Amino acid sequence: MPPRVSKPVLVVMGVSGSGKSTLAALLAQRLGWPLQEGDALHPQANVDKMAAGQPLDDADRRPWLRLVAAWIDQRAAADEPGIVTCSALRRVYRDVLRRDFVRFVHLTGDRRLLARRIQDRNGHFMPPSLLDSQLATLEAPGADEAAITIDIALTPEAQVAGALTCLGIGGGDGAVSIS
Repeated sequence: MPPRVSKPVLVVMGVSGSGKSTLAALLAQRLGWPLQEGDALHPQANVDKMAAGQPLDDADRRPWLRLVAAWIDQRAAADEPGIVTCSALRRVYRDVLRRDFVRFVHLTGDRRLLARRIQDRNGHFMPPSLLDSQLATLEAPGADEAAITIDIALTPEAQVAGALTCLGIGGGDGAVSIS
């Protein structure tokens, strides 16, 4: 279990379709913490590139990750906890976001379920064609990364309860695993 911190920032991470926005919103509502949707921080060029079915590369992600990190630092400066969504697919990306008070909540699941979720959603710039690229890029958090892993097959309510239990923030059934 990651060590407890008094004012954590949770980075809800995973590939497209994993439910980052849903879980983050539920956690923010339950805890009363500020929430930042990481997709809203993408430069327009990134959004356009993904919408055209082209995966982002490290150079594309760098300015976006800096904006996510700046939001995390703003929480620390305000002495506030917070929640931000960010795919954080590779360890080097998480290194940009890593702070002593950051906890990663990694959503993971079956490719078929991910693909169905992406196909079923409306109004998102990320096309289903990029799922395999994201899965190929994904490096699951290591044991040293202050992360928990949550199965997306669980109901959103069970995901919230499990995350809160594993992070030592609230009650729940603990139906998650620790990386």
